Amino acid sequence: MHHGGVDARHVAALRDILAATPWVDRAEDLARALRLTRDPGGLLLVGTPDDEPWHLAAHLDDESRYAGLPQLAPSLLRWNPPPDAPAHLRIGLDRLAETRRGETLFVVNSAPEAPVSLLERVDDARRSGATILALDHGDPELAHLAHDAVSLVPGSAPVTLEGMQHLVSNAAGRPETRRDGGLRARLSRFLDVVSGPRVLDHQDSAL
Repeated sequence: MHHGGVDARHVAALRDILAATPWVDRAEDLARALRLTRDPGGLLLVGTPDDEPWHLAAHLDDESRYAGLPQLAPSLLRWNPPPDAPAHLRIGLDRLAETRRGETLFVVNSAPEAPVSLLERVDDARRSGATILALDHGDPELAHLAHDAVSLVPGSAPVTLEGMQHLVSNAAGRPETRRDGGLRARLSRFLDVVSGPRVLDHQDSAL
């Protein structure tokens, strides 16, 4: 994690607390999908009119730079961007009409239900070939449209929407944490226990 010390400690503590739950793995699933975005500028991030995911956008932008993964730098889509805002802060929802295969639309919905106008645009983006990811509070309509969705039902999930955003952005900048690598390592250790470690022959020991 490359953000401030408070954020880094927060994420580390959160990962420890949730280690025995599926939530860290789910965050890494979303992070892995984000990294599959094909080109820089192809990761589109959108929230609701009253809650735009500025914080997540900033974290993903940081992770993109530090990890050398330009496709992680998000385009924050805004509901009513002021015309005099800098170029990267005046991208409106009309950008969704231009989505294509290889792009990713990440919807962060803090409301009980996503606005119908957003759902319609998400549906169009999916039909255009974009990968749809969602982080929400259990909206069935949004989950139905998404290729992968993490729903945090308030009062029952052990992590908040903000906490999950920290986990996702942190994991997105660390491709080496992918579970498939971890699984291979665990399998190798298991085989060592079952059959004993591989004994080096003379040729190996000479290397």
